[in-house]
Order: sequence, then C-alpha cells, then structure tokens
Amino acid sequence: MANQYHKLEAKAVQELKDIANKIRIHSVSSTQTAKSGHPTSCSSIAEILSVLFFNTMRYKISAPKDPSSDRFVLSKGHAAPALYAVWAEAGLFPVADLQNLRKLGSDLEGHPTPRLNFIDVGTGSLGQGLAIACGMAYVGKNFDKASYRVYCLVGDGESAEGSIWESLHFATYYKLDNLCVIFDVNRLGQSEPTSLGHDIDTYRKRLEAFGFNVVAVDGHDVEELVKAFHVSCNTKGKPTAIIAKTFKGKNFPKIEDLENWHGKPLGDQADRVLQHLKSLVKNTGPLQLHPQKPLTDDAPIVDISNIKLSSPPSYKIGDSIATRVAYGTALVKLGQSNPRVIALDGDMKNSTYSEALKKFDPTRYIECFIAEQNLVGVAIGATCRDRTVAFVSTFATFLTRAYDQIRMGAISQTNVNFCGSHCGVSIGEDGPSQMGLEDIAMFRTIPGSTVFYPADAVSTERAVELAANTKGVTFIRTNRPATAVIYPNNHVFQVGKSHVVKKSNNDQVLVIGGGVTLQEAIGAANELAKAGVGVRVLDLFTIKPIDKEGIIKNAKECGGRILVVEDHYYEGGIGEAVLSAVAQERNIAVKHVAVPKVPRSGSPTALLDYYGLNSKHIVNYVQEAMKL
Repeated sequence: MANQYHKLEAKAVQELKDIANKIRIHSVSSTQTAKSGHPTSCSSIAEILSVLFFNTMRYKISAPKDPSSDRFVLSKGHAAPALYAVWAEAGLFPVADLQNLRKLGSDLEGHPTPRLNFIDVGTGSLGQGLAIACGMAYVGKNFDKASYRVYCLVGDGESAEGSIWESLHFATYYKLDNLCVIFDVNRLGQSEPTSLGHDIDTYRKRLEAFGFNVVAVDGHDVEELVKAFHVSCNTKGKPTAIIAKTFKGKNFPKIEDLENWHGKPLGDQADRVLQHLKSLVKNTGPLQLHPQKPLTDDAPIVDISNIKLSSPPSYKIGDSIATRVAYGTALVKLGQSNPRVIALDGDMKNSTYSEALKKFDPTRYIECFIAEQNLVGVAIGATCRDRTVAFVSTFATFLTRAYDQIRMGAISQTNVNFCGSHCGVSIGEDGPSQMGLEDIAMFRTIPGSTVFYPADAVSTERAVELAANTKGVTFIRTNRPATAVIYPNNHVFQVGKSHVVKKSNNDQVLVIGGGVTLQEAIGAANELAKAGVGVRVLDLFTIKPIDKEGIIKNAKECGGRILVVEDHYYEGGIGEAVLSAVAQERNIAVKHVAVPKVPRSGSPTALLDYYGLNSKHIVNYVQEAMKL
C-alpha cells in the first residue's frame, strides 16, 4: 500500500536528531547574541520542527510560499529563533544570518512577521495561529481542492486562550482532515507551570471530545513523531491533533524542565550548554534529507486583481434602502465577477445581508457561528498567498471582541475586508450592547487601514468594490435603517475623496456627517435654505484616509465654520478625524456633536432626537456654529 508506514533507517533518524540539536544550538547562540529571546521555548519544539521540515512537509526552498506547498503556522511565535534556524538549515539563507536576530533592520524579528518570505502571518499574540491555519486548510480543501496540508504548532500555555477552542470546534465541524495541530506540552508557562502541566490524558480527552483524531507522543522521540505525522496524513474525515509531551530547555543541562528560564538568554550558562549540544551532533557534514517528498503542483492559478461589480448600481435617487442591504447586493456582484470572492459571518448573515452571497453560491460562504475571534483568524488564513478575497461581516460592535486578531492581521499584511452593520444609536430598540459606537475609532487605529462610511446604496456598492481592490485591512460601516439614495448610479468614488452632496452660493457652515447623520444634515440644510441660510453638506466617504484638502477647501468657502454630527462616541470618530485634518489651519473652527454616553433603548427616531443627532437639532447647531 502506498500509504503504509515505513520505519526510518537508523541513519535518517540520527540525522533528524542532529538537526534538532542544531536548531537548539542556533537558538541558544542567536538569543545570546541578541541578549534576549526564548531559547528554552525553542528547545522543546526542536524535534517537532526537524521531523516536519526534513521528513514530513513538502515545500520548495526556491519558493517558500508556493501555492501548492504545505503550510506551517507557528502559533507560539516567541519560539521564532527555532523556526528561523530550520529555514537556515534547509538552505534558504546563510546560517550566519541568524546572528542578526532581533537587531534593528533585520527581518529576523523577535516574533515572526511576513517581512520574511517564508512567513505567512505574524504571530506572537497567543491563541491566534490555529484560526489562521483553519482558514488555510478550509481553502485548501474546499476552494483549491489541492493536496497541500496545513500544520500548526500551538503552545500548551496558549491553549488556555478561548480562541484556540473556537478554532478546534471549527476544524472538526468542517472536517478539515488536511489540518494537523501539534500541541507542544512542555509543562511550563512564563511565570509558573501551566494549569494542566504534563496531564496528557486530560488534553487527550478534551481533544477527542472536540472530534479530533488524537495521537499522543514523546515530543523528543523522532520515530514517534514521524509515525504520528504519517497517521495524520492518512486520516480522513477529521483533523489530527498530536499531543507532544516535551520539556522546556530539553538537552540544556541544569536548565531543562526548570522554572524561571522563560524568555531569557542563557547568559553565563550558554557556553556550557552549547558545548553539550555540539557533543550530541553525530553528523557534522551537510545533510541529505530534504527534499524527501516531491511537491504535488495542484493548487490552481488564482487571479484576484482588478475585481469589478458585474453590473453598476441601479437605484433611483430618493429610493429608501439600507446600506447593509446594498452591501449584500455588492457581494453578489463581485462574486459574479470573480470566483475567489468569499464571505464569512458570525451567524448574522440575515442581518448583515452577507447571506446574499450564500444564496448566490453556497460554496463561497463560510459560516463561523458566534465566535468572532476565530471568524477573523479564519479570514486571515483564507486570504494568505492571495488565494481569496474575503469579506468578514457581523454587527460592528462585535468586531471589538476580535480587535487583537484584527491588529495582528495588519502585522500579517492581510487584505481582509470587514463590514460592520448595525452601527450607532440608529439601530434602535436593541440597546447599547448591540450598537457599534467604537468601531470607527477601532479601525482608524489599525495601521494601513481604510475606513469606508458610505452614505447610501450607490456609494456602498462602490465601497465594496474598492475594498476588494485595496491593500491592507478595510472596514465598511453600514446602517440598519433604510436611508435615501442620494447619488446617481454613475457617480465615481475614490478612496480618500470626499463629495459635496448639497451646496448653495451662500454657504455659511460646512456640515459633515456619516450614514444616518449625513441624511439628517441634508434635511437640515433644506430646512435652513427656506430661511435663507446656506449650508454645505460634505460626505467624506472614507474616514481614513480622510480628504484633508477637500475639508479645508470647503470649510474656507463656508467662512471657516465646520459642524460634525456623528452616530458614534466622541472619541476617535469622524469628529476627531476632521479636527486632526484641520489642526494646523488658521481660522477654521469646528463644532462636534456625537453620542456623549452609554445610550438607551428606544425607537431609532426617538434615539436620534434624544441624542441630538436629527435634522431638528442640526438646524440649531448650524445656528450656533454661525456664531463661531
């Protein structure tokens, strides 16, 4: 049988042991030079990495991110020196470069990032790697339909993170048999032993209860590891979890399995430990192990560039339609243009309208259920190596639960697109727990992010189209209530370009709003026009990057007076973005109105009035602003 296990020859076993000890030598040496790092955490995974990279995995040294190659995610990112050592030993770059670990200007940073051509995602904020691996495996199994496998190495300490268990559930629910999770159970955390220590039986019971094929091994026994990975490759219908019992600081005499050695170089113990490790290496010459297995070049060629709506928006000015509905319409249009556009949601699809893509093509929708951290991680994994264009949607406020995953996504250079519906007090009766009032602030702080706040259905469709082609994290803020269409279907939108939606020859105040408050501002401008007061209304379209020139130009044409009204908390929203844009301009005054405190339940109309965000109040604010 082709898949029958063949025991390794003694020479191969010894070579794998030698590589493991070389990984330890490099980890001790590089962290010693850097005067910081985690050599003991590297040591516990040395045999696991040796067997994976020099026996089990299929990949190309010449193209580390080849679409058909096996994937590896080091969730316990602090063990980065061990991973760097593996790639150096494999021949990707000179071993001498490992001495640049953690130096400014070196891409061999303290934790892995995709600045390195062999790293898919940034890790180091613990508990996140498995969700990413799940996204990679889902794409491999269901979209690429390719033979590559995904391996994720998880630390025992980080398995206390709830996000790990969200991901374990996802992996078994979707029968990701191309996924192998390795738990490095080395017993010791940072400040004390982990809660389970070396209780392998409890790990086994929990993982089996989640539906995994579980294999427990001595994580320092090369032959046991080789066999376990073979079993993983030949297990169908469920993912495999390998529980590797290991020791922190393995083969470091007088340090192995002892507390208080986490996250520090070996200092005056380094020479003694290095001497011992070198004595364990039997083959000093070049190793002949890799590549053991040829790559199956079966991942399809994918093109996700220049994706367009399959047809332009088709609305009538004045039609009343919620921007969240237009978001769903736009997803389908993008999906019609490109088969790699996918939607992910957290059981909110009939509220966010991502279900529109599911109805069009169920295979391109991934239900992640109510587990937002895993939802975001899966999307990051799904977009790795440019395999998909992912749109993640849920209520805007629930994305705050996954803020850490989103910020790590930016470190990972991800291109995931987010859509947060049900923003602000305008959602109404559901009350403050459901109201997105921090979301603009949150996404504005993400480095390299683009924040869209479309005013109507036409601009929403174009925001979705632009997001699909914009590098970095994007966020689209959509409304629950229906709002009037204000743009013609052929209107051209650009990232960072604002639009004047109402003006006169005698404008005295520039009013800036977003979503519902922009609509209310138009109503207020119409009312004030009857009294001969000219008000200009500006739609920013993107809050980040903000159209600084457009704001300043229009403000100056309105006597230097700006009024910002937004359905968001004061901190970090549109108002503060506008204030930053005009901060160095003389003779521009800004009046800012937002939601001042935790709101209450009520009807949307009543709440907009109660918090002073409707047209009636905007009329008064304009009159106050005219005195500035």
